[in-house]
Amino acid sequence: MRIIVLLLMLLVPSLSFAQASSSSTVSPKLATQEVISPQIEKLNKLDNDISVLYGESQTMTGSAKDVVRLQLLNKNDALREVIQELINKRTDETHDILLKQVNQQVKFISDASIYLLNKIATTEKALEKETNEGKLLAQKTLDESRRFSTRLLADQWTNYQWLKLLDQPSPEKEQALISDIERRLGFMSASLIFDNQQETLLSKQLKSATEGEKTAVQLEHILAQRKVSNDIITLQFLVTLADKMSLNTTQYKQQLFEATGTLTDELLNVDLILSIISTWGEGASEWLTSNAPELIFKLLLFIAIILVFRWFKKLTRKMVKRAVSSPNLQLSRLIQDFFTSMSGNIVFAIGLLIALSQVGVDLTPILTGFGVAGLVIGFALQDTLSNFASGMMLLIYRPFDEGDFVEAGGVSGKVAHMSLVNTTIKTFDNQVIIVPNSKIWGDIIKNITHERVRRVDMVFGIGYSDDIALAETVLADIVLAHELVLKNPETIIKLHTLNTSSVDFIVRPWVKTEDYWDVYWDITREVKVRFDKEGLSIPFPQQDVHLHMVDKAAE
Repeated sequence: MRIIVLLLMLLVPSLSFAQASSSSTVSPKLATQEVISPQIEKLNKLDNDISVLYGESQTMTGSAKDVVRLQLLNKNDALREVIQELINKRTDETHDILLKQVNQQVKFISDASIYLLNKIATTEKALEKETNEGKLLAQKTLDESRRFSTRLLADQWTNYQWLKLLDQPSPEKEQALISDIERRLGFMSASLIFDNQQETLLSKQLKSATEGEKTAVQLEHILAQRKVSNDIITLQFLVTLADKMSLNTTQYKQQLFEATGTLTDELLNVDLILSIISTWGEGASEWLTSNAPELIFKLLLFIAIILVFRWFKKLTRKMVKRAVSSPNLQLSRLIQDFFTSMSGNIVFAIGLLIALSQVGVDLTPILTGFGVAGLVIGFALQDTLSNFASGMMLLIYRPFDEGDFVEAGGVSGKVAHMSLVNTTIKTFDNQVIIVPNSKIWGDIIKNITHERVRRVDMVFGIGYSDDIALAETVLADIVLAHELVLKNPETIIKLHTLNTSSVDFIVRPWVKTEDYWDVYWDITREVKVRFDKEGLSIPFPQQDVHLHMVDKAAE
């Protein structure tokens, strides 16, 4: 705003409404009429105020002078509003007054435009000699001058329309203004294209610039962004003005839409929509014509690499499966499947990255994204990662495998399935329970079927009055006669405990793991049958109760 005020004051001496001649600072009064309307009164007052303010500004300096200049600009805008109101309600009495005021405005706009164009040219030359820090301020001043110059064009067009209404048209000047608008539209369109390309190029350079170059490139990038922003604002203003002149602005509206991506009511114009579609179609056709061979080659190369690494994936899985299945390694089934699956997936992932790099995809953002995503997922899935780590420990130390009967995580049953996150256990009553690996690894693990042979521990008791030797003989006959009891290791049958109500024998035969319960149940049943047959008792807990009767007389 300050530059606008300064430019206005540089031109005020040339205004007829601010100075009637080079030797007078007060404009002549409006012709006195017998009846002065409020609008004419207001017009007269504003004209007088401008003359007074201009006289005051000549004796002021510093910020006070800037304040007065700003008041002058506001007064002139208010003056134009009054002129517009009077023209809308024009009469024969106000015709000459309005005509004089409008002609003064035409002269002011014309002189101001010439001055601003010279000022812009001078500022552009000075901008090239400025230091990096000074360029930002100089560019801001230049942008303000350009916007103010464009605004004057709209005011001048309004002046010419006023002259038409006052029956004093200026077709030649009006046509010259239209030609100037068309020239400026073409210039701003080309300027926007150039500055947009520069901004894009500097944006790419900024990403690859070294630390020493980054400051200079960043400054140039900011300047380019400001130029693009100012080009868009100026072009939008010129397009709006050109529409008032009934000029064809379809291509410029299309350019603004492509530059800003902003949807407006003007885009509903059929010609504009057809132009955009046509341009996109031509661009797509040209792009396909120039890039189709390269695109097809890259696509075929991508498919070929994927197919080759898919074959490598199958080959790798076969080789790894054969290696981990070796009896010398003694790896569990789960860890075998894990290594087989992971090896194939890693090979295919490498192939996919190679294929993407060959078709021009930058892998740096992808790999960086994987790192950031891994960090975020790590925080979000702490419990899951804990289960995963426990699953890895279970794979390494192999406390059990699929098919084993275990007691783990507070659950007893057969291991139906294992993964890196949880373990599925099927209980003896056919319930399926899924236990997190962290709970299994952090608790006691009992593998019941890990060894091929097990010892069946049983205890049988006889009464104190029974024959101990007979009992030992009967127990030995029962155990040794069972076909599933192993000869080696040797069965242990010993008198173990003299209990409160029984004499207890331990019976510990060795059997194959899968025969454990069959032997346990068979021997227990046979012991009961033989003990009854041989007259050996099987004591059970009992308690004698003695009642002492008290004589009534004694009581």
